[in-house]
Amino acid sequence: MNRTITPYKYLIYGLLGICLEIFWTGFQSLLYSDYTMEGRTYVWMFFIYGLAVFLEPLQDKLKGENFFFRGTIYMLLIFFVELAAGLMLRSLIGECPWNYGAHGLIYSIITPYFIPVWFVLGLMFEKVHDFLDAIFSLYHQS
Repeated sequence: MNRTITPYKYLIYGLLGICLEIFWTGFQSLLYSDYTMEGRTYVWMFFIYGLAVFLEPLQDKLKGENFFFRGTIYMLLIFFVELAAGLMLRSLIGECPWNYGAHGLIYSIITPYFIPVWFVLGLMFEKVHDFLDAIFSLYHQS
């Protein structure tokens, strides 16, 4: 695969990630009887979700493996990136924009409640990767 398209994929993953987060927080507001379903995110998240592009070589290597194994690997890597990004933002701007409070671990930057979310998101981004590769290979053929 031609890696000159990586900046485009970074942009796509970043935008997809913040859109998913806005929908997630919007639907989550229903749990608190907020029928406006206001969703929110942070601009920082665009840059963090864009990092999914660097999972692509791993996704290529894991093809054919059991979905549970792949999802677990992605979930662990996403937790690591979430923790690293949160710690980095704390050092840069003085706080981590997300805070899981009493449900959080390691300065409330990560939470075990997101295990299924990150598991599914990793597998979903795997499908996005396959779709983008198909689209970009068609583009390069023309």
